[in-house]
Amino acid sequence: MAKSKKTDEDLPDENIENTGDADSFGLPDIDYKPIDRTENASSEPAVESTASQPESQESSYQTEEKPKVEERYVYSPPVEEKSKAPVVIGIVIAAVVVIAGFLIYNFVYKPKAEKERQEQLAKAEKARKAKEEERLAREREEAERLKREAEAAANAKPAVGTVEILSAPTKRYYVVITSAVDGDLTMDYAKKLSAKGVSSKIIPPFGKWKFNRLAISDFDTYALAQTSADAAKPEYGSGVWVIRY
Repeated sequence: MAKSKKTDEDLPDENIENTGDADSFGLPDIDYKPIDRTENASSEPAVESTASQPESQESSYQTEEKPKVEERYVYSPPVEEKSKAPVVIGIVIAAVVVIAGFLIYNFVYKPKAEKERQEQLAKAEKARKAKEEERLAREREEAERLKREAEAAANAKPAVGTVEILSAPTKRYYVVITSAVDGDLTMDYAKKLSAKGVSSKIIPPFGKWKFNRLAISDFDTYALAQTSADAAKPEYGSGVWVIRY
């Protein structure tokens, strides 16, 4: 009977101990003996205490093995604290703007506005003085003109007034300054007024009165004639009166 040849695969691995247990993870068998704590610990060999540890680890591997749960790592960026620098910079800029505006207003704009106001007041005052001087010059010129006219009138020969003798009633109102029975006396007075440039009219006697009357003006209404008579009283006396002829 032929003997079968054993291959290398059929031979046991010399490096692997046959423990007869697939769950031994290739560790050697160790006799486990519980430690008697009543005995003196110094009498126990140090090898037993150290040798029992792999068995306990093996037991814990068998009993406490749990299925592995895949954990996903999610990256969470760190929350950065917001910087207060922009706020501080904004406050500083605002303060600088306010201070700059205050300084510009008080030391640039305000003095400039005051200077412009003073210049405007000076111009207005200058214009007012110019107008006042112009007005005074006109008044002086007018006074000089009136003075020259008065002097010319005083030196000039007065115009000769006219003397008129009324022949019939006119139904007008006359301002009479004097009256006389003698017509020649009335004519002499009229000539004196004519030499002064005053024109007059002689009203002959009419009605029951036989007097010749000398009038210096005549009007359509009594009111106008009376007003003229009142104005003539300072020169011709209080006896000036009004009659209708």
